Amino acid sequence: MPRIGIIVGSIAAHSINRKVAGVLTQLAADQADFEFIEIADLPLYDHGLDGSWPEVATSFKEQVESVDGIIIVTPEYSRSIPGALKNALDWASRPWGQNSFTNKPVAVMGASISPIGTALAQSHLRSILAHFSAPTLGQPETFFHYRADAFGPDGSLQDEAQVAVLTTFVNAAVAHIESHAAVGANA
Repeated sequence: MPRIGIIVGSIAAHSINRKVAGVLTQLAADQADFEFIEIADLPLYDHGLDGSWPEVATSFKEQVESVDGIIIVTPEYSRSIPGALKNALDWASRPWGQNSFTNKPVAVMGASISPIGTALAQSHLRSILAHFSAPTLGQPETFFHYRADAFGPDGSLQDEAQVAVLTTFVNAAVAHIESHAAVGANA
């Protein structure tokens, strides 16, 4: 089974994107081993620290590099990705020539109270990942329409149509990551 890291773009304690990411891990628990890669404790990236990085940044890069692929579940802030996610991507791509996302397969989705509330964030994120040479899942584009009433008290998703949306996405993400892992193994 592939090892898949999940990065949630929000650092909010009660993030709807973290809730949705948790559902993804439940839906595909028999297909992959998932681990959350946290970004909240990363200081702002400062190139002056290259050569003497804080342990949290080194650990973050090592976690990204240790998994077979990444799923990023992100909200949209001000028509783009959250600053905390951009900061994490900056740490992962540094120092120059040591980008942890190079050739790392990635799948992107987001949850919002609006049906297409993360479209621009995902577009910006895909541009960054293209610059990183990270093969990114193209389809299905998944703009998850979050409704609190669709979740049970235990956090499980109760709405069958929404379960189908997330199942389609996570199945495609796992297949994308597995296909790139297979290509890398045969290179």
